Amino acid sequence: MSIKPLLLPLLLSATLAVAAPAQPRAIAPRAALDAEELNNIGVFKRVSPSVVHITTLAVQRDFFSLRTSEQPRGTGTGFVWDDTGHIVTNFHVIQDGDRATVTLADQSSYPARLVGAFPDRDIAVLRIEAPRDKLPAIAVGSSRDLQVGQKVYAIGNPFGLDQTLTTGIVSALNREIESVTRRTIKGAIQTDAAINPGNSGGPLLDSAGRLIGVNTAIYSPSGASAGIGFAIPVDEVNRIVPRLIRDGRFIRPALGVTSGPANLAQALGAPKGVLLVNVADGSPAAAAGLKPFGRDRSGRIVQGDVITAVDGQAVADLDDMLSLLEQRQIGDKVTLTVWRAGQTRKVVATLGSSD
Repeated sequence: MSIKPLLLPLLLSATLAVAAPAQPRAIAPRAALDAEELNNIGVFKRVSPSVVHITTLAVQRDFFSLRTSEQPRGTGTGFVWDDTGHIVTNFHVIQDGDRATVTLADQSSYPARLVGAFPDRDIAVLRIEAPRDKLPAIAVGSSRDLQVGQKVYAIGNPFGLDQTLTTGIVSALNREIESVTRRTIKGAIQTDAAINPGNSGGPLLDSAGRLIGVNTAIYSPSGASAGIGFAIPVDEVNRIVPRLIRDGRFIRPALGVTSGPANLAQALGAPKGVLLVNVADGSPAAAAGLKPFGRDRSGRIVQGDVITAVDGQAVADLDDMLSLLEQRQIGDKVTLTVWRAGQTRKVVATLGSSD
């Protein structure tokens, strides 16, 4: 039995279907955008002109021809700090590059020079020569009054793409993360806003579009966002950046002491704190009467001082003390709680320069 008579109607139907014009589906009406959506859109429109893309290049020399060439090293995000061209980003974004280029939101690009950096806090400041009307400074907020659960926004250039907006909440506060120098960054903000490679150095914003942190790290075995990101709190940034702009580096207030390892304090039966093994001559610590541990002529341990608190805030180690001193200025007076041979006393020291 032939099947051609059965196929003929199908072929005719297919021919008619091809000949007929395609009709798009009718567009269903939608309700107006809700308040949350409108705020998301508003934050992005207001802040995105202040967010920049950073590309770093490394100079390489050919071993045989001795010719030099520039190779892409990495990308990241930054933001406009002021209308004189200062750009804030993470130190790790630019640390391996010999040259950096900043691309503004309007896609214009400018060579950048390094103004100053503080690797211990993963913060760097660049500067570009661009018209002031292209440099809208980001609005600066506060991180001291943040609350777990409040909404946050992250704007950046993940994977080298154009600007993107992600949203989330403050998941936790006062986290500790490690900087590129292995120093602990205390008080970090944890968020579940998606942060991917390329977002580093970008702003973390509150619902008013104010800067509350600088996105700096993600916790993810794959290297992509896993819902755990960290940001340096803006109060820390706002304390460090003006000093980098003024001095080109962060000059830490200092006491002029050298500390021993934590296990040494334990072996000597001393409490947790900064166990002094050296006090520099003429230093603020020497002027305050602090003494280091040492040995007498017969080799016996001579009891010295352990700093256990600065202005009433306990310090468990040198890192704790440095973090507290960084919040002061050179010339400030601090009250130290000092332990020696089982006795505790308080002394006042005037901070000097770490230079």
